[in-house]
Amino acid sequence: MLNIFLIIWFSLTALSVIYVAHDLITNTPEMKVMKWGWVLVTLYTGIFGLVVYILSCREHAPNTHEKFVAPLWKQTVGSTIHCMAGDATGIILVAFITALLNLPMAMDSILEYVAGFAFGLFIFQALFMKDMLGGNYLQAVKRTWYPEWLSMNFVMAGMIPVMIILMTDDMQNMEATSLRFWGIMSLASLVGGVLAVPINWWLVKNKLKHGMGTERVLGKGGTEANNKMDMTRLKHSKHGMYVAHKDGMESKVTTKSKVVFAILSVVVLSIGVSIAGHYGDFSMRPKDEMHKMENMQPKE
Repeated sequence: MLNIFLIIWFSLTALSVIYVAHDLITNTPEMKVMKWGWVLVTLYTGIFGLVVYILSCREHAPNTHEKFVAPLWKQTVGSTIHCMAGDATGIILVAFITALLNLPMAMDSILEYVAGFAFGLFIFQALFMKDMLGGNYLQAVKRTWYPEWLSMNFVMAGMIPVMIILMTDDMQNMEATSLRFWGIMSLASLVGGVLAVPINWWLVKNKLKHGMGTERVLGKGGTEANNKMDMTRLKHSKHGMYVAHKDGMESKVTTKSKVVFAILSVVVLSIGVSIAGHYGDFSMRPKDEMHKMENMQPKE
């Protein structure tokens, strides 16, 4: 029954990804980096990603995308999607590789954290957004590491318990080529994304992180377009990716507040790790468990 459910789930996921990708290409004028983000996150979260896309991003009428994505909650969704696209991609890729290499779950989790943060920061944040942050890659890294790190901690706090508990509960779930393994990856991504929403709301509200945008205003690659009419039309809103250029992304958050939220993110991550360790087993290896089961079977 579980395998049948997973086959249905991944079939619906494939259809969801096709719909989102087609709509982004033909209809919704999202920025290129966010288009990739939506496709990847829908791949990881299936029909949930599709529903969130329709409610928060899809342009339902011509030339309305800027106004449609302006509310803070939609900007928060965009920020979370951008974060998930980078972090979850790094985490899932490493999880697949470490499972094949038969590494213990503790090492797997550490490598996943490093890969998720690195992929999110150096590619989805600094590389894809460097033009909007002045064109200097190192400066982009400097300006985006803090919000990316906070968001990553919340994502990982949600993903680690799901992966460790479910994978160590049944050895079949640790098999990198099984439907169960990928089902767990999908569920972990969904939980991690939901847990990251509150911190992304705080980051966007305080202009420490961008939200949702449109290529009509900021250009396909993230640069500010010379469209004065669109820029003027958007000035009424306090939030959004459209203000994430050199003159608009000025946050007034104090250093003390940043430290407090940094500590909070570490505490939340620690809670996630503690739950995973209590109900799961960080010492398990995929192939070792298979060998144990084989040795327990009666010999003829």
